[in-house]
Amino acid sequence: MADPVSTTNDGGRTVDLVILGGGTGGYVAAIRAKQLGLNVEVVEEIKLGGTCLHRGCIPTKAMLKSASIFDDVKAAKEFGVEIGGDISFNYETALDRSIKVVDGQYKGLRYLFDKKHKIPVHMGRGRLLGPNTVGVTPNDGSAPFSIEARHVIVNTGSRPRPIKGVPYDGDKVINSDHAVVLPHMPKRFIIRGGGATGVEWASIYHRYGAKVTVVGRVVPQEDHEVSEALAKSFARQKLEVIPGSRPTAEDIDVTAKGVTMRVQDAKGKEKVLEADTLLVAIGRQGNVEDIGLEEVGIQTEGEFIPVDPMMRTNLPHIYAIGDVTGQQLLAHTAMHMGIIAVEHICGQDPYPLDILNSPSCTYCEPEIGSVGLTEREAKELGHEVKVGRFPMRPNAKATIEGHTEGFTKMVADAETDDLLGVHIIGAHATELIAEAALGRLLQTSVTEVAMTVHPHPTVSEVLGEAAHDLLGHAIHI
Repeated sequence: MADPVSTTNDGGRTVDLVILGGGTGGYVAAIRAKQLGLNVEVVEEIKLGGTCLHRGCIPTKAMLKSASIFDDVKAAKEFGVEIGGDISFNYETALDRSIKVVDGQYKGLRYLFDKKHKIPVHMGRGRLLGPNTVGVTPNDGSAPFSIEARHVIVNTGSRPRPIKGVPYDGDKVINSDHAVVLPHMPKRFIIRGGGATGVEWASIYHRYGAKVTVVGRVVPQEDHEVSEALAKSFARQKLEVIPGSRPTAEDIDVTAKGVTMRVQDAKGKEKVLEADTLLVAIGRQGNVEDIGLEEVGIQTEGEFIPVDPMMRTNLPHIYAIGDVTGQQLLAHTAMHMGIIAVEHICGQDPYPLDILNSPSCTYCEPEIGSVGLTEREAKELGHEVKVGRFPMRPNAKATIEGHTEGFTKMVADAETDDLLGVHIIGAHATELIAEAALGRLLQTSVTEVAMTVHPHPTVSEVLGEAAHDLLGHAIHI
């Protein structure tokens, strides 16, 4: 369903706020602006909801859920559930379900805009024409027009970064945008890049039954113990990882039959990988081109727009939020940025976003959730570090569920007892990390985490147990 074009702008008035881009940060900002009484309009080129809803978070996690269900069914006999006949996976059905999940979420978002808040959305290409002017070139071919605005929020997002010299074709060489709508699943994948996107798709394709090779260190941004644990888990799953190789276009050949990639294994020996499809997941780059930044004098740093704690650019009435700022390219971070920007525009005094209090979540198998400083980062900042750990295996609920892989690691300042970071790998890690994020926000001590009553039996007990271990009186290990 295409987004309707708003026709409410008369071309002669000034609105309070125009948001350039209706992705996660932009649509949240628009709703908050409407709640605070601002006259707000959104310019969106592709579809309201942006990458997260249509090409990222939501469809990817729906595909991961199908993989988890497949795993559970294969393990059903262990739980006393007898399933007759062969168990197989239907990729097309999983893809169809993912699309339906996205469509349902999109309909809900359209209700919020069209019915509840009545926020105009102009479907077309937006561009800053002046400090207070946004030009719109409509997608439907109608005449371009401009909107005068007292304030502007730039929320143009990011896109997958390609390997230089290896263009995407949507078939043999794909990125995550292509993956969420790939009509048929190839039997062999090379995934270049071991960050969150790479390991999530590796977990999807591997569990769906494809042969997958990940080229690159897995989750290099996480604490070193978590990265090592995921690499070992992938090895146990027989999911191949080649961590040290950094192939360029010269090492990659794309033909009608598939892709070959020359890599260096752990011993420095050349190895040739063959696959039907190469999924490139080496990061993202900000969408800063051709939106008028240079003309109005907005400063950029490389592919991103730097902002102050209130999300202002160097022009005080123009703000930037989300991926285009280059700060923790995550949907939930963009949402909070949008709220901060709008509340500041309205003269409030919003609490500034501290990226160290914003959790990172990776939905591979096993899941990863983290917030705050890694052990190495804490030491580099001069902290005298103390660490507590608790494995999933002794946790009763994890054992009941049959997911005992992983651990929780807690990093604290040995002198002050301040909670510096929490790193979880294992079942429900992406849900559990919210408690640690709240603890970081409230400047919680490890002692206070240990004092917190965690219900039994729940996987959440691993947080309290790790705190007890850090304090020197571990209970269940």
